[in-house]
Amino acid sequence: MTFELLLVLAAGLFCTGLFGALSQQSIVMIMMGIELMIGGVIVAAADFWYFLAPAAGSGQVVIVAAVVAMAVEMAMGFAVTTAIYRARQVDMTDMAEDLKG
Repeated sequence: MTFELLLVLAAGLFCTGLFGALSQQSIVMIMMGIELMIGGVIVAAADFWYFLAPAAGSGQVVIVAAVVAMAVEMAMGFAVTTAIYRARQVDMTDMAEDLKG
């Protein structure tokens, strides 16, 4: 795979996630869109690391840190979503508008 093809893949993932995050009302679907966006950023970062500085180990550290941050963010997001659903039976963003502060 070439550098450009992987960047197109990353852009496709990011754009699909952006569309999903902006067009959905379900909290879980919005989180899935955000997950795709972060996945696109990780693919682009891995692509830059692999083709521009493969000998440097710092690229691997950044990618692993991004994957860990993505996993923590999704775990916290699903925990908050589950807590909101259990407390108020709310699973859509429009129904949770009274939570804004």
